[in-house]
Amino acid sequence: MSVHTERQSEDALAHPDLERSLRRDLDGEVAFDDYSRHLFSRDASMYSITPVGVVFPRHAEDVAAAVKIAAEQGVSLVPRGAATSLAGQTVGPGLVMDLSRHLNRIVEIDPDARTALVEAGVVQDQLNRAAAPSNLMFGPDTSTSNRATIGGMIGNNSAGSGSIRYGMTIDHVRELDVVLADGERTRLAPWDEAEWTRRAALPTLEGAICRGLPDLVRANSAAIAGGFPQFWRRAGGYRLDRAAGPGRPDLAKFVVGSEGTLVVVTRALVDLVPKPRRTVIAVGHFTSTATAIAATGDAMACDPAAVELMDRTILDLSRQKIEYASLGRILAGDPGALLFVTFSGDDESALLAQLDRLTALWAEHGHGYHTLRAVTPDQQGALMKVRKSSLGLLMAASEGTRRPLAFVEDTAVDPVHLPEYTRRFGEVLERHELTAGFYGHCSVGCLHIRPFVDLADPAQVTTMRAVAEEIKDLVREYGGVNSSEHGDGLARSEFNRELFGDGLYEAMRQVKHLFDPGNRLNPGKIVDAQPMTDNLRDATLPPAPPLRTRLDFEVVGGMRGAADRCMNIGVCRKTGSGAMCPSYMATRREEDSTRGRANALVKALSEPDPAAALGDERLHEVLDLCLMCKACKSECPLGVDIATLKSETLSHYNDRHGVPLRSRIFGAIGVLNKLGSATAPLSNVPGRLKPLRRLADRLLGIAPDRPLPRFERRNLRRWFRRRDAAPVPAPLGQLTFLADCFTTYTEPGIGQAAIELLEQAGWQVRLNAAGCCGRSALSKGLVDKAKSSARELAHALSASTEPDSPIVGCEPSCLMTLRDEHRSLVPGDPKVTDISGRVHQVEELLATAVKEGRLRLREDSWPAGRRLLYHGHCHQKAEVGTAATVALLQLIPGVEVEEVDAGCCGMAGSFGFESEHYAVSMTVGSDRLFPAVAAEPDSTVVVASGVSCRQQILHGARRDAWHPVQLIREAMARAPEPRQ
Repeated sequence: MSVHTERQSEDALAHPDLERSLRRDLDGEVAFDDYSRHLFSRDASMYSITPVGVVFPRHAEDVAAAVKIAAEQGVSLVPRGAATSLAGQTVGPGLVMDLSRHLNRIVEIDPDARTALVEAGVVQDQLNRAAAPSNLMFGPDTSTSNRATIGGMIGNNSAGSGSIRYGMTIDHVRELDVVLADGERTRLAPWDEAEWTRRAALPTLEGAICRGLPDLVRANSAAIAGGFPQFWRRAGGYRLDRAAGPGRPDLAKFVVGSEGTLVVVTRALVDLVPKPRRTVIAVGHFTSTATAIAATGDAMACDPAAVELMDRTILDLSRQKIEYASLGRILAGDPGALLFVTFSGDDESALLAQLDRLTALWAEHGHGYHTLRAVTPDQQGALMKVRKSSLGLLMAASEGTRRPLAFVEDTAVDPVHLPEYTRRFGEVLERHELTAGFYGHCSVGCLHIRPFVDLADPAQVTTMRAVAEEIKDLVREYGGVNSSEHGDGLARSEFNRELFGDGLYEAMRQVKHLFDPGNRLNPGKIVDAQPMTDNLRDATLPPAPPLRTRLDFEVVGGMRGAADRCMNIGVCRKTGSGAMCPSYMATRREEDSTRGRANALVKALSEPDPAAALGDERLHEVLDLCLMCKACKSECPLGVDIATLKSETLSHYNDRHGVPLRSRIFGAIGVLNKLGSATAPLSNVPGRLKPLRRLADRLLGIAPDRPLPRFERRNLRRWFRRRDAAPVPAPLGQLTFLADCFTTYTEPGIGQAAIELLEQAGWQVRLNAAGCCGRSALSKGLVDKAKSSARELAHALSASTEPDSPIVGCEPSCLMTLRDEHRSLVPGDPKVTDISGRVHQVEELLATAVKEGRLRLREDSWPAGRRLLYHGHCHQKAEVGTAATVALLQLIPGVEVEEVDAGCCGMAGSFGFESEHYAVSMTVGSDRLFPAVAAEPDSTVVVASGVSCRQQILHGARRDAWHPVQLIREAMARAPEPRQ
């Protein structure tokens, strides 16, 4: 056990009865193992504190029980939602309570009252989807809306881009079900005088609060009146200003923004607002951040719903990611900054008039050099995706431990002061020789400015603190706020006494003591905080011990550096869109997210013997449900590639425990499929006999309910060798078709269709059927075998193909392995590099052929005029995107192509065949893919690029799916005459 781990374990050992009591009294899960504690030691901030343990309450009774037990045992408690907190609100040394895993029900949407009753773990986008049929939505619109929980937004008093119109979370809270510090449950609401008097008479903590708060407010009225910053958009301190008005305080609103230090929220009744029917966006192009900010005044004069800034740093990063690259294709020139000005409402003509007025004002005053008008949802899609991903994209600029950090990123001043304030902010950074990325909400004077700092360097930590103090003084000078929507947490609480003054700060300390006499609820936040430079994440990590890896990790810090790229912003916790992370979507467990797995690997790779730690059974559990879909590589803004990290980890696990028989079989799928084809149809019999399927389940762990692939005796190699193909001119030269072991032996018709189309398009097709890409071996951690396969295949292709000639294939998982993994498996090999650069999707070549008239798609073919539902392969999405395939399908005359946003199909190669993974595989498919297919009429043609996807769709949705090349060949033929 490492010194680092021993230090972490001491806290748990100090409370031996805590875990036992929690397991006895809670229905939810309890986790005190080192890995679980490490996963919950971080949030999206720059801090790390290992908790004593973690609980996952199933209901409010569990929350109350946990609070009581923690209080009895003298342990503090940290409520936690999605842990997207940027100031360190959701890390602490006590018991972490994850309210997101189970308390995520939408209890009721009341369209008439325009309210929603939700549990604390409901995600903002989840609520908006449920409210959308009633044309309602939750007003605050955070950039983290696809993972931020309502409970977390209440704890933070979140706002977002639309706050100029909708205010902050505090403005939308009606009632809260909470657990008080003594473990008692109650409901906070704007009570009348009689109800307040009744509760104040109670001999309980609730009674003490009701008796004490009005007196506290009266006694500190002068400090309250003069101590708060005058700017309205604030999320720091306790809201005594809200309690100082006429009448009794509204305790539901009072505790908003208290960061879990006063109560634990379990359920909320929140207001909903009408959802605007139309939105239009003007995107101003500027040469610099300063000139963009200078144009804010004209934008504000046009009554916008939001004005958002994005600087060159984020724009350049977006161009490097497939997920966001579409933005760069619609911009004009090379802007130094963009200003997104949004107008929303129900009258489209009025909105367009506002847009016209803004364009005219900018032109009149010489602001910017171009204005992009985004009027339709399609035009706005790329814009909003990048705008909401600004934080993640900025974090992707991290270099080793030099990261853009959130410590002065939440200030806000009146927008009239923004140009001068920003200029002076920049001077502070320049004086300290720091660079930073800029984005944020110009409409409310809030810019998220993140300087790049190396927390492993004590000198830079000193610089960071100096900058924080200067910016704190600067924001006070302009009458602004230090925390405008991201809260105080560990980053800013230390400065609250100076910001609010001694009188108001002492009143806030009295509030904390009144609600939490034992100081057990998330202590050290808002009041009585430690210095902001304590508990820094990178400073707590020991130096990375040496580790020899089989794969090449081209980042600072090697394999640990690749895992530690994760900054915990939580995009991998999104649900309802994208593919990352399919197993998290199925289980809602932190350890099944990309973030959880990356943090677990950081822990293992920080041990004195990281090679042995990679063989740890608990680490293997954390990685087990990773489908290796590679969605994290493209959808994670920081590009954390868990699939590659898992392959390396499995290789060390195999070193320690041996290679399981099933892994050997699946890792040699090419040999297995070749034998199956050679012995077909006899080889297909076992798949239909239940006794043999049960035996395979017992001996190998192959799911008996999963249909097995059907081997074809007349495989692609035999067809190609024996066919009577007439010589055809090949003006385009030679092309190599990769005969992968799936297309070749189980679906040869797909390969036949592709080859015939390519030949008709003018290519001389050479079939490469020798060798394996190594994809299956790599997925089982057989890295040495995959490395050998990659080298052999690349060298064979290099020797047998013409220089610069294309290499294509139909199975994305195999084809993309040549493009990506081969360079990691055999780094520096010029032949591997050459071959990877010559790989093309077959769809690209066919689309070009159709456009140039070398292939003719008929208007009287049966696919013409149909609706096509297309599901892309995860590896394809991660490496090159699906645009080429969609573009090819759209060339079929009269078709309507919809690419379903269904994420991963859940099959993931061998994953869906494995008994222990079968249920998760089907849950992933049932999330969005199966319902999307089931919703389509029989006339809709289902299309899928990957063999696993087609197998999963047939099994789970009972629909046949076509490969795109099959459909293109069908589109070249006349439709059959209807039967008489």
